[in-house]
This record gives sequence, C-alpha cells and structure tokens, in this order.
Amino acid sequence: MPTYRYSLCFTLSLLAPNMALAQQYAELPPVLVTASRLGDGITGVATSVIGYEEIQRSPGETIQDVLGRQSGIQLRSLYGGVGGAGTTVDMRGFGATASANTLVLVNGRRLNDLDLAGIDFAALPKAGIERIELMRGNSGAVLYGDGAMGGVINIVTSGAARPGYSLDAGIGSLGQREAAASARQSIDGFELSAYGSFANSDGYRQNNKLLQRNANGEIRRRLDFGDLYMNFSLDDQQLGLPGERRSRLAGQHPRGATNPYDYANKQGQNLTIGGTWLIGNHADLVLDAGVRRKSQDAYFDQSGFPSYVDTELTTYSFTPRLTLQNRPFELGLNSILGLDLYNADYESDRQERAGNRPIHRYDAEQQSLALYGQSTLAVTAATDLSAGLRLQRTEVSARDRYDATAPGGGFGSQGAPFDDEATDYAYHLGFEHRFAPAFEVFGRTGRSFRFPTLDERIGMGSPTNFRLQTQTSQDVELGFQGKAGAAGYRLSAYVMRLENELAFNAVNFTNRNLDPTERRGIEASGDYQLLPELKLRAGAGYIDAEFRKGANAGKRVPLVSTWTSNIGFSWDILPKLVLLDMDARFFSARRMENDERNFQPQIPGHVLLDLRLSGAFDNRLRWSLAVQNLLDRTYYDYSVASATTYGSYNYYPQPGRTAMARLGLDF
Repeated sequence: MPTYRYSLCFTLSLLAPNMALAQQYAELPPVLVTASRLGDGITGVATSVIGYEEIQRSPGETIQDVLGRQSGIQLRSLYGGVGGAGTTVDMRGFGATASANTLVLVNGRRLNDLDLAGIDFAALPKAGIERIELMRGNSGAVLYGDGAMGGVINIVTSGAARPGYSLDAGIGSLGQREAAASARQSIDGFELSAYGSFANSDGYRQNNKLLQRNANGEIRRRLDFGDLYMNFSLDDQQLGLPGERRSRLAGQHPRGATNPYDYANKQGQNLTIGGTWLIGNHADLVLDAGVRRKSQDAYFDQSGFPSYVDTELTTYSFTPRLTLQNRPFELGLNSILGLDLYNADYESDRQERAGNRPIHRYDAEQQSLALYGQSTLAVTAATDLSAGLRLQRTEVSARDRYDATAPGGGFGSQGAPFDDEATDYAYHLGFEHRFAPAFEVFGRTGRSFRFPTLDERIGMGSPTNFRLQTQTSQDVELGFQGKAGAAGYRLSAYVMRLENELAFNAVNFTNRNLDPTERRGIEASGDYQLLPELKLRAGAGYIDAEFRKGANAGKRVPLVSTWTSNIGFSWDILPKLVLLDMDARFFSARRMENDERNFQPQIPGHVLLDLRLSGAFDNRLRWSLAVQNLLDRTYYDYSVASATTYGSYNYYPQPGRTAMARLGLDF
C-alpha cells in the first residue's frame, strides 16, 4: 500500500468578486456557481449556465444532448446513442480521451473515477437538475484537481427547492419505454428529495438493448449554525454492444451486429455525508466525505478471441474546505482553502470467459492528497483579479498476477510490479473588467495536469504500460460578454499547449504519451428575445487541434471537428399550453481514431435537426412529443481507421429519425 512520505502545499490567492460594490453592474449575464467551491464563480472564465427551464424544454432526450447544444461542445457515441449510454461529451477537442479530460461534478463533488468508463450521464435524473454550469478550459483545475483540462461540468440538483411529487411515463421509437417518479418535501426542518427512474430500449442496432435503473436522493437538515446533509445514488445498467461495421465488407446493414453476444453491465453505489458550519459573518467550513463503488463486467469477442473483464473500483474521499469573505481596505476579498484526499482501490480480472480462471489479475491502489487555495479581489468596483494554486501528490501501486495455464493464457506475459510517486501543480490567474453596466472583458491563464488513470496504465492487452507520464496543459484565454437590450452575447478565444497527452494505441491495445499537441479555438454564443413569446439562440465553435512536434507535426488530432455550430428557438405558441422548441446542430468532418497521419478518409460532417412540442394543463398535467434527427440523416460520429490500408476502417452507425412521447403529472 502506498504511504505518504511527505506532502507540502503552499497556497496563495488574491481574488473574489465584491457583490456589494458591483451592484451597479448587475445587468451582466449571471455567472452562478453556487454549488461549486467558489460561490460566485471563477473570475476570468468563459462560464455559462443552462437553467432549469432550458433543460426541461430542450429537444434533446439526454443530458448529453442538452450539453451538445452549447458552443464548442462535441458528442460521440459508440452504441447508437441509446438513452445516452456511452455518449461522450468533448469540451475543447480531446477526441478519444474526452471523458478523461472533462471533469463532471454533482453539486461540486467530482464523479470522474480512476478508470476510462467515463461518466454515465444516463444514471443522473434529468428531472431533478436545477441547472448545469459549464466552466471551459482548465480554469477549474485549482479547485477540482486533475482531469479538468477541457472543462468542468457542474450539475446542480434541486433537492427540495421545488416541493411536490411527480410521475412521468414515456414511449417512443426503437421500443423505448421509460417511467420516473420524484418526491421533494420539507418536513420538520428536514428537506427530503428522492428520484427513481427506469428506461428500457431495444436499441437502434441488433444486440443494442438497454436496461437502465436509477435511484438517488438527499436528506438535508437546516440548523442555526449551517446544515447537515446526506446524498446517495444507486444505478444499474445492462447494455448490448453490437460492435463495428466494416468499410470493406459489402452488404453490411447499418443496424446489424458484428458482435451479437458482446455486452457491458455496470452497477454503482454512491454515498456522501457532510455539513456546513457558519463561522461568524465572514466564513464557513464544509466537511464532507464520500464513498463510490462501481462494479463492471463485460464480454467481447473479437474475431474469435473472447475476452471477459470483471472490475471493481472503490473510491473514498475526504474534501474539507474553508471559505472566507472580508473587506480589507474597503475592497472585496473572497477566498477558499481546501484539502482533497482520495483513495481508490482497483481490482480487475481478465479471462477468456466468465467462470474461467483469470489470465491476468490486476490489483492497484492510488492515493492522492492535494492542498489548494483560490481568491478573488475586487480592486475597484469594475475590476476583479484572481489567483489560485494547487499542489497535488499522487502515489500508485499496481501488480499483475499472470496465469499462463488459464484458458487462453499461453500468449501473454506478466507486467512488472509498479510503484510510483508524482507531485504536480496547477495555477489560475484571471481578471474581469466591466467597461459598462452591460459589457465586460475577461481573461485568464493557467496550468493543469492529468495523472494516468489505472485503466490507461493497464490497457487492454499485454504487455501493460504502467510507466506513463503525467499530461500537462498551459492555457491562455481572452474574451468578452455582455447584454444589449434583448440580446445577450459571449465570445472567447483560447490557446492550449499540451505535453505528454495520453492516448490509446489501437495497434497493441495499450496507452501511450503523444508528442506535444496544441489547440487554438474561438467560441461564440448569443440569444435574442425577438418577441415576448419568441426567443432565438445561436452558437459556433472553431478549434484547430494538431500535433506541434514529432513525426505528425502539423497533423490534426483525430475525432475533433474543426467547426461546430447550433441555432434554435423557443416559441410559446399558446403560453403554457403549447410550446415549440427547435435546435439544429452542425459538426464538420473529423479525422478517424488511429489516423494521426491524416491519410484516411474523414468522418463526414453532418447536420441534425431536433424539435419538441410540449405543454401543461392546469400546471399539473404535462405532455411532450420530441423528435430527434427530424430529417432522418444517415451519419456516424466515431470510427477507427487502419494504420496502413487506405479506406479500411470500422464505423458505428447512429439512429435515423426517432420520436418520444411523454406524459407527466405533478401533485
């Protein structure tokens, strides 16, 4: 077991908005991050907030679809997009490793685990989300740690903020059936909320069925000195994996299955207990601890070579933090100081089939300890400056027990024992200046890091590659945002320079560090209230993600579209009774995975048009009809190319037109 020989962190920060001094600028678009670690947001960051009404009215069926309508965000799915299972959200162009470079939080607590399974958005209750906060780039690395290079997604749940009870049911294309129930109430000083949901779908392709069951809730007790809370969640997912379609096999139907017996099952449990203590009028202390357990088993059969994986991952966390608010020299200063302690235990058996003796049995443990601080200083009523620093030490120990006599074990080798210690740091410097009540400029620079996950160190084959290097990124970003009458707008430009970017090697099924890469981009978004009942919105993103050194210098990073855009509207045809929402999204062509040389055909660009009709009677009975891919486009957004043969690649078709009808009752 790794032990800490030393851990020292010096945190210095100068930053926090003074809300009292800046009230005259309250017309600026709100930047609310109240469930995160710095209550008024991160200064200098291109932050956006997706509110409750926008989430509920989105034509998108899943949380990923809601996020995919934001400027610069790209989506990718291997499994037909069924219920959002396996759909990856990519912020700022990380392609195949997007899930490990986008940090997802629920109420400020990180969900990312030390594996490559990614965040299962399908396990989160869409009906229980109050808002979603997006912090782009590596701006959240100081507050939340490694894995925040592309951005941070903070999902804020409503708890008992909307008291009442609700029942929902839906039926749609591809045999999709779903049901959900929720309860939110305050009783004798306790705020209680609970959500449960069930979804079942036949899927777009053969062997593509999904069964998803979720339950989660919160108990919160308000007290004179603060509050106490407990959160829990349970999820169970069973998913068929149809596999790829092959470019060089004529007559393959897009809805067929190359692998008719492959599957992936997952069960998760999560418990968090904590409390907030108010210290005078200018400070509060948060103490919370949690445990997450994830069990996964999956079966794959690649060209007659079967493989069964059975993995258990348990993560313990303790994350106390202290926030301070004061006014030295009549200036506003908000600060946060915190400690993050995580311990992850990983056990994974790799064998030919369930029930066989394991060929490889991997045991690994990873501990990390971090100290961080970040502050915002209102130097004038119009100008805020920020600074933050995190120092994090990580220790990992991994062992491979190899059994050559196990069925199928005659062709491998045992990985060498691995013990390692690494210390890295992140920093943030930012500013905001308001030139007018409705116009401000912002900017930041920062450094972030990402330690290899345990899955990346182990890989899928033999030998393992335990000795991967830490990925780092240096960001610079400038932008402006504002409001002019009925119009709101935001634009930012950024540069990210990465070292030791982690990526999968599809030739030997291990992971590796890439040559240095760079991402340069622009993101813009805006909305306009054309009429009291009609709101327009649009967004666009440009990103040039390329290798800047090595054999592929100047080549594009795979699985990243250079251009993305979205346009849509919300129209209250008959207020409350009949509402219409429409979104159109465009993604330009992208390089296939494993095509760092950029010599293969590209994944074609595509346009998707989605709409939703909805309404409510007597504020109790809700109805909706949503249609995705209204134009019935044939497309795919993920493929893996041969490294040597032009035109040879595997691709994963996505559904055509689908529809979903729902009824809901509030009482």
